[in-house]
Amino acid sequence: MAEPNLNQTERAAIVLFALGQERAASVLKHLGPREVQVLGINMANLGDISPDMVDSVLEEFITSIRNQTALGIDSDEYIRSVLTKALGPDKAGNIIDRILLGGRSKGIEQLKWMDTRAIADLVRSEHPQIVAIILSLLDSDQAADVMVLLPENMRSDLFMRIASMDGVQPSALRELDEIMEKQLTGGDNIKSSTIGGINTAADILNLMEGALSDAILHEIAENKADLANKIQDKMFVFADLVNLDERGMQTLLREVSTDQLLLAMRGVDDALKTKIFSNMSRRAAEMLRDDLAAAPPSKLSEVEQAQKDILSIAKKLSDAGEIVLGGSDELI
Repeated sequence: MAEPNLNQTERAAIVLFALGQERAASVLKHLGPREVQVLGINMANLGDISPDMVDSVLEEFITSIRNQTALGIDSDEYIRSVLTKALGPDKAGNIIDRILLGGRSKGIEQLKWMDTRAIADLVRSEHPQIVAIILSLLDSDQAADVMVLLPENMRSDLFMRIASMDGVQPSALRELDEIMEKQLTGGDNIKSSTIGGINTAADILNLMEGALSDAILHEIAENKADLANKIQDKMFVFADLVNLDERGMQTLLREVSTDQLLLAMRGVDDALKTKIFSNMSRRAAEMLRDDLAAAPPSKLSEVEQAQKDILSIAKKLSDAGEIVLGGSDELI
């Protein structure tokens, strides 16, 4: 069994160390920019790694993959089947299409490595529907950063397009090819992909600065009240973490650093604080209480950023089926 104080990312970093430089580099080539960045940080911060720690992590890793190899079958169908069984058809649908579309699209993958300002400059003058497709294909946190850099008068329209999107046809993907100046390897037989939609719009808004998110949602409500309500129903804010079950909260806390949590807990209500403390060890909870009481004031923007970072972690855990998030009807 792996060391209990190691989170999943730290375990992955240890596996990469154990693989050696060449094999680790081969693995990293298949990951996205966010994953590479997170793994790199964890590899740098691990410090001394004992042989027992490596043995423990590798034993768990080998056990988890022993029965997962699927040779001689259609890989797309295998991916669809496994993720659907693991996550259910609704949650798996968007993830599956992102995986299969991204695997065939060098242009989209290259875009994910670009600086957010460069992406904003690239799409600024394009048709809004094409911009909406591009934002839907990015990770929600990256899309949120790009959205902030786009002209204010574009934002609510883009969110309405994202939320209203129920598929992308091959003709739209060909138009996207021209923007990327890269050739996607699909053809007319590509099925419509479940890109965009209410959940995507809500995910992006969740990761934008609070006042800006509220302003955009208010503007959408003035144009399409029903759509705004649907987006709001799917939004998940930091205070909603109180609805996580105990197992989910413990899973999330293992992935969050103490400094990150300390900053994010500024100003949260007693119910959420109690929920967090009750899912920590007694000593860890006491230390966090003391640190929270003694910590100097922090900027609101820093607190909101820490909360967004934790929400981003929670969303990724939810997408992986490790925790279950619930929505909130209130704007906070």
